[in-house]
Amino acid sequence: MELRHLQHFVAVAEDRHFTRAAERLMVSQSGLSASVRALERELRAPLFVRTTRSVTLTEAGRALLVEAEQILAQVRAAREAVAAVQGVLRGTLSLGTEQCIAGVDVARLLAGFRRRHPHVEIRLRQAGSGALAEEVAAGRLDLAFAVRTRADTDQLRSVPLTSEPMTVLCHPSHPLADGGPVTPEGLGGEAFVDFHPDWGPRRTTDAAFAQAGVRRTVTLEVNDVHSLLELVHEGLGIAVVPRHYGHKREASALVSLPVRGAPAYETVAMLPPHRATSPAARALMSLVAVGGEDGSREV
Repeated sequence: MELRHLQHFVAVAEDRHFTRAAERLMVSQSGLSASVRALERELRAPLFVRTTRSVTLTEAGRALLVEAEQILAQVRAAREAVAAVQGVLRGTLSLGTEQCIAGVDVARLLAGFRRRHPHVEIRLRQAGSGALAEEVAAGRLDLAFAVRTRADTDQLRSVPLTSEPMTVLCHPSHPLADGGPVTPEGLGGEAFVDFHPDWGPRRTTDAAFAQAGVRRTVTLEVNDVHSLLELVHEGLGIAVVPRHYGHKREASALVSLPVRGAPAYETVAMLPPHRATSPAARALMSLVAVGGEDGSREV
């Protein structure tokens, strides 16, 4: 089994199209097709269902994709490790993050990384915590800053960044605004503004209400913090968010109330196992560690 066969297979699996994959890899379509067929012959199993309009993975193809992505990620990490030993960090840093993540200033962090390692190409993807965890575990991302979504596994480990309480934001005219701390039980009848279910704050809030046995109604669902704050500012609902959201300029006119009985909002750096962590990811985490309370994090 050759690495180029795996690379070609993964490209087709990602693009779901032989022509687009061939263009991206800068190879001929006939050469790409021959490479995939060679892999299928070696494995004695069809990897794709091909029609005139689409290309989809077979069950065997789905199983191979998981392993192939991890193999290619480890090969890339090995090449970059050799380059690092030679004194120059090269290659690609593929980073995922949730928006407005607590515990790390992503833009400033990447600017500092680029100054130190100008030969490394930086790729950034923003998504929800669940999706980011899957991409790190599969080897498609070197690391991600997100909310803890699962226990550590053989494919994924977490380095804690920070923890903070959740708060309720509401309009000053809302009946809650004149009160004190609230509980999930006391918010059951409210209309909520919240994020997509895969975003970390939504996961934390859903867990708090599920733990309390309280059903809540999310009437307005958004994918960015600014829209959420604007909707709350217009009195269209309340929001349960990490405390640092209340410090944003757009939230200055809103009322912030502590939430009792809610789990903490815990952010982490999600990384592959130590042996598969790329030198670029280690270099980035060394900059994150500078801001740590104890001055160090195991990466």
